[in-house]
Amino acid sequence: MAYNKLSGYKTAWVDNDEGGLVIYHTTKIVDWDNNGNITLNSDGYYSVTTKKKMNQASNQFCLRFGVVQRDYKWFVTLDGCDDIPYYDGMTFNIYTARLAA
Repeated sequence: MAYNKLSGYKTAWVDNDEGGLVIYHTTKIVDWDNNGNITLNSDGYYSVTTKKKMNQASNQFCLRFGVVQRDYKWFVTLDGCDDIPYYDGMTFNIYTARLAA
């Protein structure tokens, strides 16, 4: 398995003309629409694997974000922006590189 592609292990995904989502265990960890709105949710499971699955989803579906960890804190990286502190349920638009209100 390539690092930048999702495996089927405890992971399901849907990708269609309207957007998509990735579920890891029972948590919808990445949800997106075709307008560029992306929602991330770890459901409190700040694990290496959850972060890895989020990044794999971004790579596989060309969502153009990354989740990184520094000093035990997660951050979301967007093109041309400073890293944004991660929080569950955060929604941002990848085209405008802004958090949703």
